[in-house]
Amino acid sequence: MNLHMSKRFYSFYFLFFFGYGAFFPLLSVYLKDAVHLSGGQIGLIMSISPVVMIFIQPIWGMASDLTRKPTVLLTIALLFTAIFAFLFSFAHSFVILMVMMVLLSMFQSAVVPLSDSIAIDFAEKSKIPYGSIRLWGALGFAAAVFIIGRLAETFHLSVIFYTFMIFLILAAGFASRLPKENKIMKVNLKSGMKELLKIKKYFLFLVAAFFMMGPTLAHNIYFGIYIKEIGGTLAGVGIAFLFAAGSEAPFMKAANSLIQRFGIERVLLFAVFISSLRWIFYYFTPSLPFVYATCVVQGFSVGLFIPAALQYVRKLAPAHLGATAISLYSAVGNGLGNWFSTYMGGLIFERYSALYVYLFFGILSTLSFLIILGMNIFAKKTCAMESSIS
Repeated sequence: MNLHMSKRFYSFYFLFFFGYGAFFPLLSVYLKDAVHLSGGQIGLIMSISPVVMIFIQPIWGMASDLTRKPTVLLTIALLFTAIFAFLFSFAHSFVILMVMMVLLSMFQSAVVPLSDSIAIDFAEKSKIPYGSIRLWGALGFAAAVFIIGRLAETFHLSVIFYTFMIFLILAAGFASRLPKENKIMKVNLKSGMKELLKIKKYFLFLVAAFFMMGPTLAHNIYFGIYIKEIGGTLAGVGIAFLFAAGSEAPFMKAANSLIQRFGIERVLLFAVFISSLRWIFYYFTPSLPFVYATCVVQGFSVGLFIPAALQYVRKLAPAHLGATAISLYSAVGNGLGNWFSTYMGGLIFERYSALYVYLFFGILSTLSFLIILGMNIFAKKTCAMESSIS
């Protein structure tokens, strides 16, 4: 039974992230080349999704707690996201595009937290590592950007909307057949936040996540523009994302063993350090072959940071605030950080170029590295002092 259900999870994650990978990495290119928006307008539209996520995700969470039917809500969210993606393709004015992005984001922002909640509960019950399930999403994303990049270059960029719609409908079919009963994780942000923010290490890690996850997620928006700016093609964008996203899967699978061997803090430091080097490297206008070659380091950064960060948040937070801690971490890193980096990236791109966007990303990631390094040094000094006293 577990093996059969595992295959449903694998299929769901592959299909959803295939649709996601076909749509979001090339949407900024579509807005620039097909709709002819400015860098500031692109940044504003692309930053809507993380802002909507911050306000809408708690509502989806409460709906899940009240109805106790997360799979039903997940299926509904997927189908309505598909509908608004289709309608998005007919919008051409800046105002209408803004409205369509808000509507699309209201439903799309529910998919990852709902599916992850169901998957994590299933992983705990079946003793299957969550990373082994989630890596199918990375494979789907990698396959999509490679295939759809070629199709968009051969036909038209509007192919991204129809691919997104079709694959989300297929994903909804598998979502409806995921486990109907799952552990309901109560999230009390109001009371929980006060207690969590008193934990200095947790608060500092939120700041570090803001500086790390912001550039990581905004990179998906601007990488296509960057590749074209340094002489690449849409097919080249697909190749770059194939190398990048494809490299995440093996590291997500190996994350647990690496954490056990080296410790969470060292894995986090290594992941953020590699990410900082990559963004700064892109600023110096390397040749396309070098850009493609360095895409594989995304496995070392994103592939390790995502599972390690979730474990670290659980480690820092009290057991009764585990769900609240994860929700707040997601809101700050995936929400606020994503919005800030995407919006500021658009303004920087409009005034300068995509090269300076990546310099900006490099600075933010370096700040994240310094914060985590400082936390590590302080923790070691504290332990040394306590040992000497005892």
